Amino acid sequence: MHTRVTSLPRANVALVTGAGRGIGRAVAVQLARSGCPVAALARTESDLAQTAAEAAADAAAAPVLALPTDVTRDGDLEHAVRVIIERLGRITVLINNAAFAPPHSPVVKTSLADWDRTLATCLRAPMVLTRLVLPDMLAHGRGTIVNIAAIAGQRGRAGEASYAAAKFGLLGFTQSLFDEVREHGIKVTAIVPGPVSPEPLPPPQRARALRPADIAAAVLQVLAAPPGACPAEIVLEPLHVPEA
Repeated sequence: MHTRVTSLPRANVALVTGAGRGIGRAVAVQLARSGCPVAALARTESDLAQTAAEAAADAAAAPVLALPTDVTRDGDLEHAVRVIIERLGRITVLINNAAFAPPHSPVVKTSLADWDRTLATCLRAPMVLTRLVLPDMLAHGRGTIVNIAAIAGQRGRAGEASYAAAKFGLLGFTQSLFDEVREHGIKVTAIVPGPVSPEPLPPPQRARALRPADIAAAVLQVLAAPPGACPAEIVLEPLHVPEA
């Protein structure tokens, strides 16, 4: 279930990457249902269509613009930003969510292609998109950038070195960017979720994983924060709440 939030700041246009499923879909749908027009980016057009349809199930939702995009290609990102501005208006909210995690394997057995894809998707793409939308945010003294990190970016574990490296890097980028633009009225936040399951878990396992909607709620929390305050990092861990 998606809860409508009516306390978002004045008119926003959001760009959400990895919006075809999971966390990205939940964020895109929740933003649209909260009155924020959304540009949903992902590689698979059919997944984006489902995201747009889920948002549109609420007749009062803002529009969702589905843009099939490979975030590892700079040209795709540049094209997407141009189209969004033309069709929805200037981008005031950037949600860098797209991610890729290769299969768990030791460093000596992980393919270089998987390393490149992981770093390109989880780290370079957020940096490139930020560079594309930030000048306009700076010019207007307003904007919000939310980077979806992971606990792997705080605690590296065996078998996930490239993913951990990318997420550690994303946290470092977020922290540096926040310090760079905080005096310009721009919020920069890292949301750091623990394990996330797209499917509901049975009662005995509910404390083991978050739901995508939990991360979407955290995004809305950032947007609803007072103009003079920024939740610079939000760490989310699963918690089982017994049903009433």
